[in-house]
Amino acid sequence: MKVKLLTTISFLTYQLSTSQTEKVIQGNVVSNKAPLNKVEVINKTAKISTTTNELGEFSILVKEKDSLLFFAKNYLFTRLKITTKDIENNNLFVNMILKPEELNEVIINKVEFDKVKISADDVANVLITKNAKDLFWNTGVSDNSIREALRVSFPLKGKKKKTIEVADDRFKKLVIAACPPDFFLKNLKIKPEEKELFINFCDADPKSKTLLEDPNVLATMDFLYAKNKEFKKLK
Repeated sequence: MKVKLLTTISFLTYQLSTSQTEKVIQGNVVSNKAPLNKVEVINKTAKISTTTNELGEFSILVKEKDSLLFFAKNYLFTRLKITTKDIENNNLFVNMILKPEELNEVIINKVEFDKVKISADDVANVLITKNAKDLFWNTGVSDNSIREALRVSFPLKGKKKKTIEVADDRFKKLVIAACPPDFFLKNLKIKPEEKELFINFCDADPKSKTLLEDPNVLATMDFLYAKNKEFKKLK
């Protein structure tokens, strides 16, 4: 009986000593299948360390349940717990992940822009420039339309302007530039022979000067619609 007991104790002691025996284990460290050089391999449990070579290879003394840590610049650190199977296979394979690229701090400052004011003359000049590309505009044949009136009021760029004192017709220019040729007849129901009189009627209103300070197509048309009601009552 004593012999059997001694044999059992000896066997268990042997197994325990075997399981705690330290062994040198081999391994490779890669990232996206490329070997990593100078990766620091630390056995946290045994408090020893080593580094990988140019082929990503390393060897370190371990035992079961030891914790291995892998550190490399620009890579996320990796932790591996040694198992009995790892020791038996003696061929660790560690794949390290590249750290996400960090962007520099971006500071956005509040930027304020000055308001751009466009005069009636500027609006008319834009319209004239656009119409100058039209074939009819360059024929020189007058059909008494709004576009021809613009051409008479505003000489094209490049032509010499005569220095003649004229009345303030800025509002008229604004109306001509902002409204389509058929706006007066189709929308306001104003006959062609009444158009000049209607524009002068609107120009006499002090509110027309407000439109000249901040020209706006929609605001100009709304003003003409409102004045049209007053103009109709005069009849």
